[in-house]
Amino acid sequence: MKRIAFLFIALLCLFEGTAQDTLVLNFREYLGYVKKYHPIARQAELQIGVGQANLMKARGGFDPKLEVDYERKEFKGTEYYDRLNATFKVPTWFGIELKGNFEQNEGAFLNPAETVPTDGLYSAGVSVPVAQGLWINDRMATLRKAKFFREQTLADRDLEINAILFEASKAYFDWLQAYRDRKVYENFLTNARIRFEGIKKSALAGDLAAIDTVEAKIAMENRQLSLEQAKVTYFNKSLQLANFLWLADNVPVELQENVIPDIRLDEEIDIALEIGDAPLDSFTLENHPKLLSLDFKVQGLRVDKRLKANRLLPRIDLEYNFLTETPELMNSFVTDEYKGGVNISLPLFLRKERGDLKLAKFKLRDAQFEFDNAEVEIRNKIRAIYRELDSFESQNQLITSIVSDYNTLLAAEERKFSFGESSLFLINSRESKLIEAELKRNQVQNKYFSAKAKLFRSLAINPQSL
Repeated sequence: MKRIAFLFIALLCLFEGTAQDTLVLNFREYLGYVKKYHPIARQAELQIGVGQANLMKARGGFDPKLEVDYERKEFKGTEYYDRLNATFKVPTWFGIELKGNFEQNEGAFLNPAETVPTDGLYSAGVSVPVAQGLWINDRMATLRKAKFFREQTLADRDLEINAILFEASKAYFDWLQAYRDRKVYENFLTNARIRFEGIKKSALAGDLAAIDTVEAKIAMENRQLSLEQAKVTYFNKSLQLANFLWLADNVPVELQENVIPDIRLDEEIDIALEIGDAPLDSFTLENHPKLLSLDFKVQGLRVDKRLKANRLLPRIDLEYNFLTETPELMNSFVTDEYKGGVNISLPLFLRKERGDLKLAKFKLRDAQFEFDNAEVEIRNKIRAIYRELDSFESQNQLITSIVSDYNTLLAAEERKFSFGESSLFLINSRESKLIEAELKRNQVQNKYFSAKAKLFRSLAINPQSL
């Protein structure tokens, strides 16, 4: 079975019929299909899952933990030792760890310090870091950074979807220009054929010189040659557009020949791209995905710098545990029976810790510079695009006027020719200028649409209506 037999069956909702044998691929629905089914767009959605998975992993650092350590040694009929040590630990936010323990030991060669009552010894206590690890520690820093990373993946997702929609939009605009160029040559080839047939009949009747039929035929064949070249260009642009069309089961779509672009694109491009007609001063960069992504990166690096700075402190861990044989009685936990201790650790030169802190500071400054530079670049790019759009609006008006004037000149020249006051050479010359003007109009309009797409790209919009 072929990949796709008929595009209009697979993508029925995308098309609007204009004639019995043609289907219009609507720009807005086309972008909606790209956003929903294109592999890169679907890949971008995976970023959110990655962020959630990282956050879950970081929260796992605060999961309660049960540890059981059991050892037994028996040799030549003698039980050397039988040790059981079960601990339940609950990590908390500020590095404090709550612990419950059950210990039961027996044996002929047991260490006296491990001697406990026959039914075992219970303890409940706490371990507290009073310097390094109290206000920030690895678990705390990892969770904070994971939260920032999750938000960063949302912004990165929007950037990736925006990028693929931008490329898809450009492909559609190029396809539309190629279609319009082809229609221009088709129309003028029809005119050239009609003119050739008319001149041929007039030459046979003796009203015109026979050489005029040669000139008319050359003009007709030139139009036909240009049309063939335009068809090849249109076919290539259709293939480029098809690169963005996929089905739900990861099957690429083959664009059928009877599918054409929407020539009324200027009526809905702003709606589809959600750029509207708002003035420049109405846009803010507050929620720009690129800046949000960089800001979350900066915040994550700030957490990392705080963690590295905290490691310059000495490590002082205090531990205190109440001991009892009867844990079911709450008043059996008394301060007279306890197990406690203190652990102090401090590297003498702190070269590793100081080096890590310097690296963290450099990374943070680098990210801040990147943020500042990106902010200025985005703002200036948006301003430049608005200026470009204003220019293209004027250019569109001018080229439309030029096309209208060339049409007037051609019509006048054809009228003069019918009265015998002009020549076929002048008609062909006027017509060539009109063709150039119409192709130029298509090109200017394509650049105008592309400028709107660049504005869409610069604002990094992820259209919610698609």
